[in-house]
Amino acid sequence: MSMDNSEVFVKIAGTGSFLPGTPIPADQVDYYLGELTEAPEKIRKWLGRIKILMKELLEVEFYHFALDPLTRKFTDDNVTMSVKASLAALTDAGMAPSDIDLIVYGSAHQDQMPTASVRIQEALGIEQCAEISVHANCTSAYKAMMLGADLVRNGRYRTALVISSGISSSELVAEYYNQPLVKKEELFLRYFLSDGAAAVVLKAADKRHDGLFVEYNYIESIGGKKPSAMGNKRPAYFMNPRQEFELGYHHLAQMFQEELRENFHDADGSVFIKGLQRMLAKYPIDIDMVKYFQVNFPSKHISELIMDECATLGINRNTLYSKMATMGYIGPPMALLCLDRIRKEEQLENGDIILSFVTEVSKFMQGGYVMRKW
Repeated sequence: MSMDNSEVFVKIAGTGSFLPGTPIPADQVDYYLGELTEAPEKIRKWLGRIKILMKELLEVEFYHFALDPLTRKFTDDNVTMSVKASLAALTDAGMAPSDIDLIVYGSAHQDQMPTASVRIQEALGIEQCAEISVHANCTSAYKAMMLGADLVRNGRYRTALVISSGISSSELVAEYYNQPLVKKEELFLRYFLSDGAAAVVLKAADKRHDGLFVEYNYIESIGGKKPSAMGNKRPAYFMNPRQEFELGYHHLAQMFQEELRENFHDADGSVFIKGLQRMLAKYPIDIDMVKYFQVNFPSKHISELIMDECATLGINRNTLYSKMATMGYIGPPMALLCLDRIRKEEQLENGDIILSFVTEVSKFMQGGYVMRKW
């Protein structure tokens, strides 16, 4: 669908989010995810120490898991959570699923055919629309937003449903691991990752008025000469599932402590601050108009350290916006969920800017966006 050659603006028509289950206190994480009773004794002792340390560093009070701790069955998946968040966003926008021209879905990674975007389309009852699935860890939501906004802005579509979801618990439950093979870097993720989904409805507008608009989107990868700091050992082909389990290649791992710090920090600053500087050089904004700065990091401690660097750019540390304490870190959807919470729980005045930026560590991909109230 094409529009005429007049300038097209991208308006946030609606937002929605979904967190599965009831809030789970930090002390019940092991109860929900399951104790690793078959892990090496040394690892079990380390787990007992690290979960106390993680609680102090992260300051997360509650988590959400799409999991019944008694039956050990999942209550939702990436598609059902996405549909629930999408319906909330459509309701907020006063639109029906049939009004959507384009679906762009972003998740950390996926191994499913057909892809999630068409499954979401089917579940929403949309007979025909364009769709794209993006899988790029925590930058996937930003890439989905960029694609949705650009394709609306250039007139190809008038409406876009941008969605992100994450069900990290499926890779963290005790039953998922080949426990005798587990390593430290594969287990500490259990104490900050959480489940959830969020969605945004984008709509073409002929002028910027009375609403929140997408101003800029930015993505880059600076990992061409850095090692992967997060991921699994699966090769680029399908393995025999039994062999994959026996080798522990399915385990999700992340560097931590000194190894991660060494690759995140360069001599002239962190990869985050340098990426943010490149974004702001390409898309200059009035920093004083930033009302909310949404840093998509899985740790309050790391976010606060990053804010020390951001202060050199003139970003007020009081603009830092995070909901991690009440829900854990839900991965890619966090960027869209915080946008939903800002729209519905905070006050935006004309000219106020929402700035968001992320560094993911699977291969140091980065992304950001600028939104402004008009």
